[in-house]
Amino acid sequence: MRHRRLGQTGLHLSELGLGTWGLSGDGYGPVPEAEQDRVIDRARALGITLFETADSYAGGQMEARLGRHVPDDASAHIVTKLGTDQRASLPRKRFDVEFLREAFARSRERLRRNVVSVVLLHNPSTAAVECGEATGLLEELRERGELLAWGVSAGSAPVARAAIQQGAAVVELACNALFCGDLLELEAELGTHDVGVLAHSVLAYGLLGGHWSADKEFAEGDHRQERWTAESLRHRLRQLEALRPAVSGPVLTMRAAALRYVLCQERISSAVLGPRSALQLDQLVREAGKEPPYLPEEELTALRTRLRQAGVEA
Repeated sequence: MRHRRLGQTGLHLSELGLGTWGLSGDGYGPVPEAEQDRVIDRARALGITLFETADSYAGGQMEARLGRHVPDDASAHIVTKLGTDQRASLPRKRFDVEFLREAFARSRERLRRNVVSVVLLHNPSTAAVECGEATGLLEELRERGELLAWGVSAGSAPVARAAIQQGAAVVELACNALFCGDLLELEAELGTHDVGVLAHSVLAYGLLGGHWSADKEFAEGDHRQERWTAESLRHRLRQLEALRPAVSGPVLTMRAAALRYVLCQERISSAVLGPRSALQLDQLVREAGKEPPYLPEEELTALRTRLRQAGVEA
């Protein structure tokens, strides 16, 4: 497992990370607890050192599970996200100091950490970042040695930009073959401020596996049921054909091509995977390849051209 520098934080993380939202059962339906444990333990065995979670995943149970399975030492780092109040009658976003301070204390207890590696604000608005209340608290916690670095999991480039202006050392962005626009838009700021970048949604919630038909249906409780209309899904599937010629030689599947495309983005410190089984994790790690070039330069250039021709903005 290769490692990359996480910006100015001083941390070096495996270039593949384990994300735990899908594993938690919140997005796609339940995963047996024994399988959750197997995935985490398998990730450790494969050399993954980045584990990404949130205090809201399974009501905090994913943090607790990572706390039990991932040792509190320099061999692994946990990134957690704060900002969702699940105690309210309807979960809502909260980024006030009182709530975040309590949420951080609960997370640190579940994670069994004296010092949390990275804490991100979980999908805040631009206004919530710009007011400085939430970012000021995270900087205070960093200065007190209770966390090593802080940042934002951003739903848009303006949110990430606002966080960088407030001093964020890490941003988490959606990045995949059909959407890398935020990463490209922020290129200058990321370089100037030496910000570490975590990429999520690298397979676009399974779309980039290349196995779906135009009439794909999702089970009740699967977040993808609400994510795309029938027409938007068909449009994405047509765009996906631009990826197919990249499947050749050591690139055996569409999924491999999509994952390698993300790993070719030099600004990305780690690509966060979302397997729901140990088998899926093994497949992803194997298909990612062992070292650069993950895609030959001529193929990467040709792929970018095909994506533009297919109407992919980035």
